[in-house]
Amino acid sequence: MTPESPRLAIAVKGWPRLSETFIAQELVALEDAGVDFEIWSLRHPTDAKTHPLHDRLQARVHYLPEYLHDEPLRVLRAVAAAVRRRGFWRTFGQFLRDLRRDTNRNRVRRFGQACVMAHELPAGTTALYAHFLHTPSSVARYCAMLRDVPWSFSAHAKDIWTSPEWELREKLDDATSGAAFGATCTAFGAEHLNDLARSTPVDLVYHGLDLSRFPPAPARTPRAPGDPFRMMSVGRLVEKKGFDRLLDALARLPADLDWHWTHIGGGELKHEMQDHATRLGLSDRITWRGACDQPEVIEAMRAADLFVLPSRVAANGDRDGLPNVLMEAASQKLPILSTPVSAIPEFIDTEVHGILSKDDPADLADAMMRVASDPSLGPALADAAHDRLHTAFTMQPGIAHLAKRLRSIMGPA
Repeated sequence: MTPESPRLAIAVKGWPRLSETFIAQELVALEDAGVDFEIWSLRHPTDAKTHPLHDRLQARVHYLPEYLHDEPLRVLRAVAAAVRRRGFWRTFGQFLRDLRRDTNRNRVRRFGQACVMAHELPAGTTALYAHFLHTPSSVARYCAMLRDVPWSFSAHAKDIWTSPEWELREKLDDATSGAAFGATCTAFGAEHLNDLARSTPVDLVYHGLDLSRFPPAPARTPRAPGDPFRMMSVGRLVEKKGFDRLLDALARLPADLDWHWTHIGGGELKHEMQDHATRLGLSDRITWRGACDQPEVIEAMRAADLFVLPSRVAANGDRDGLPNVLMEAASQKLPILSTPVSAIPEFIDTEVHGILSKDDPADLADAMMRVASDPSLGPALADAAHDRLHTAFTMQPGIAHLAKRLRSIMGPA
């Protein structure tokens, strides 16, 4: 493969990112399926660790200027080259219209990054694909207009529910430089975006799991007398994950229940959550592990008795889609307690594949006690979720569909 051979450029917020395993899984699978691409990252990595998946990817990674003033000469060269392009004034006009409706420096940064990307893309690039419908898709859209090539996107959660409607509608109109097609990982999100779309089709493409990356589920045995009831969660410490309410639920558990909760993940509310746990007198029963790679996550899942993810809708409308960690827990036959938010019920029928509780501390505590006190309940739910994962939520069907879509806009080799 020569440096100029890839016909597809993929824009991402940052590479690599521990919290975006679903993107790494998809890109590795697309590469294995023969889709040739390079990655264009809007930000540099900030995580100290990576997943083994990241090491498997062979595609070249380019980093755009994270802030335009960091690389002024690179940006100026790109803007000067962009002005000479046939599509510049049309693109610049679109940028100005967007800026009037969204007056902030981030919008200017998106346009500058798009100019750099358009200037530095290999000559043979015939299509763009962006992960997330907000910032990366804005960069991809401006770049596609400058280079006169089609673009497409994969939407997930925050990008769907916190983006302004005018921007979504314009990106979903391929007659006015919107995307040629879109994909999203939940039926809930696909229905919403297709209701907004003017002409761009948005397909439901579940991420699913590449089950070859996971060990067989352990043989689950009843908790031995005297062993604590071991609960765990994986997720960023942000509002939509609901960990504040989970802490309040843990404080309501009966004094005679011996329990321990382990949290894996970083997040902006880390210190706030830890301080809250201290105020509730729970610190001795909690382990905050911080960011972990996937083998560490799976090891923790195999040792736990219950996986808890109390997702909720944040004040700004942000919410989960279908968190991959739920499927990862199912792969290890770890019983699941979550909430009926967004697309979670698409994977879990409550009382069949897990328990979906209200995101209320009292209800969460009651559900935890049900699993802790009934040795047969958790394994029965976990077996059903494991079966559902293997029959309906494997990765390959979605990858085959996405690869076909991408090849259709890339054109013949």
